[in-house]
Amino acid sequence: MPASAKTSAVTGSKWFKPAAAAVLTVLAMLAVVLLAMWLRTLPAVQGFLAAYPGHSRLPEAAPAGLPAWLGWQHFLNAFFLVLIIRTGWQVRTTARPKTYWTRNNKGLVRTKNPPQKISLELWFHLVLDVLWVLNGIIFAVLLLATGQWMRIVPTSWDVFPNALSAALQYASLDWPTENGWISYNSLQLLAYFATVFIAAPLAVASGLRISPSWPKRAGRLNRVFPIEAARAVHYPVMVYFVAFTVVHVVLVFATGALRNLNHMYAARDDGGWLGFWLFAASLAVTAAAWFLARPLFLRPVAALMGKVSR
Repeated sequence: MPASAKTSAVTGSKWFKPAAAAVLTVLAMLAVVLLAMWLRTLPAVQGFLAAYPGHSRLPEAAPAGLPAWLGWQHFLNAFFLVLIIRTGWQVRTTARPKTYWTRNNKGLVRTKNPPQKISLELWFHLVLDVLWVLNGIIFAVLLLATGQWMRIVPTSWDVFPNALSAALQYASLDWPTENGWISYNSLQLLAYFATVFIAAPLAVASGLRISPSWPKRAGRLNRVFPIEAARAVHYPVMVYFVAFTVVHVVLVFATGALRNLNHMYAARDDGGWLGFWLFAASLAVTAAAWFLARPLFLRPVAALMGKVSR
C-alpha cells in the first residue's frame, strides 16, 4: 500500500470513532425526545405531571432572592474549577514533565512526609485545590448562616417525583418554567445538592488521598481508604463536574440568559445587561488565568514555596 494511502487510512480511522460516537449520541438524544413526547400523551402521565408539576415547596423560612456574595461564589467556583480540571488533565496525560517542584520544609506548610519531587503541573493543581477548598468552606458557612441552604437541600420527599416530572419536561422539550430568583425546580435542586454536598466532598477526599501530603505510614487509615479507591473516584468526579458545568451553562442561556445571569452575578431580578457584562468580565479573567498558567509564569511563583528544577 502506498504511503499516502496508509496515511489516509490512518486519518480516516482516527476520525471514524468520534464521528460514529457523535452520530449515535444525536440519535439517542432524538429517541429520548420522541419517547418523552409520546409518554406525555398518555393520560396516566398527564395526571402525574398535574400532581407533580416539577417544583417542591420551600420551607416558610427560606429566603427570597439571591445575595451578592453568591455572585462572587459563582465566579470563584467557576474560575477555580476550570483551572483545576485543566491542570488535573495535564497531570493525568503528561508522561514526562519538563519542570519539577520540591517542597521546602522551612515554609509555612509542613508535613511529616519527606520532601517529594512533583511536576510543576501537579504543584499548581494542588495549590488550586487548596484555594478551591478554602473558598468552599466560606461558601458553606455563608450558605448556612444566611439560610440559602434551604434552596438546594431537599426538605420533602416529593422532591423526587417532582424531579422526575421536571426531567420528563426537559426531555420532551417543553421545559419547566420557574423563577430561579424564588426557587429552583426539583431536578435543579437535586443537581445542586449532589454537586455541593456529594461531588465536592468526594473530590476533596479522593484528591487528598492521592496527594503527596497524605501520611505514608498511616497503615490502618490506608487500609480503610486505599489509594486505588481514591483514584477510581477522583476521575469520574471530574467528569461529573464537566458534565454538570456544560448542562448548567446551556440551560442558563436557553432559559432566559439575561435574567439568569443577573440572578447569578448581579443579585437582581430583571432583564438588564449588568449580569451579562459581569459574566463576560469573569470569562476574560478566567481566560487570562488559563493563558498565564504555563511554566514561564508559574516557575517564579512556585520558587517562592519550594525548589524548582528541570
